[in-house]
Amino acid sequence: MSGSAIFVFGSNLAGRHGKGAALYARRHHGAVYGQGVGLQGRSYAIPTKDYDLAVLPLDVIARHVGAFLAVARMMSSEQFQLTPIGCGLAGYKPEQIAPLFRDAPANVALPPEFAAARSASAPAPEERT
Repeated sequence: MSGSAIFVFGSNLAGRHGKGAALYARRHHGAVYGQGVGLQGRSYAIPTKDYDLAVLPLDVIARHVGAFLAVARMMSSEQFQLTPIGCGLAGYKPEQIAPLFRDAPANVALPPEFAAARSASAPAPEERT
């Protein structure tokens, strides 16, 4: 495994990494201005907004999440630190986005907001006597 985890952030298709986690990714993890999707430097952009900065529908975000999860599986020796994509400037709730990551491999660290949303929706374990 290499040094630091790959920073996974929500972006827009235009790659205008000007606010929030996207700006942080550009300043600290090698995100490339103008590249709105995929691996760049020590970061990975998952679009939650379109080229005009309108929020993408959940089904479109789900396709981008699927592509990211495929990359994470192929790069199993890397660790990925997921931010709560879609829950800031895009306005979705963790309960809406977290299920998109239910099949995330072990090398993807979920943000606390998503882990809490996943456990809240999971059935309670049966008590053993």
